[in-house]
Amino acid sequence: MKRLLVSAALATAFLVSGATASLANRLVAHVDLSSQTMTVKKDGRILYNWPVSTARSGYRTPTGKWSPTRMHKMWYSRKYDMSPMPYSIFFYGGYAIHGTNAVSRLGRPASHGCVRLHTDNARKLYDLTRKVGATNMRVVITH
Repeated sequence: MKRLLVSAALATAFLVSGATASLANRLVAHVDLSSQTMTVKKDGRILYNWPVSTARSGYRTPTGKWSPTRMHKMWYSRKYDMSPMPYSIFFYGGYAIHGTNAVSRLGRPASHGCVRLHTDNARKLYDLTRKVGATNMRVVITH
């Protein structure tokens, strides 16, 4: 009986530590709509904190949690006059995190709903996501 209890305890400890480790190894891009910032964490450690632009009045940026559905080094928006969207990480339908040339607008709402970043930062996030794999990346958007 004692051996069985020890084995059960070890198996439980292994499962719990394995589950925790898999969550800790994720890359998380957390967008805070109220502060117009993105915090990027890997293994629970903050790597970056960047200004973003999200939906301006009359549009919306969805809130929730997603994994990327597709990624493109360069994408052109068919909906918005073929606007360039460098380093796009699509996470919910047509919504994506992507680079922008409108850097003077970062830090305040300015988009049609996507999350805009400085293109250099979008490239860093894109490269990190490719490195860890899209299934290990989460986009979290809160108010």
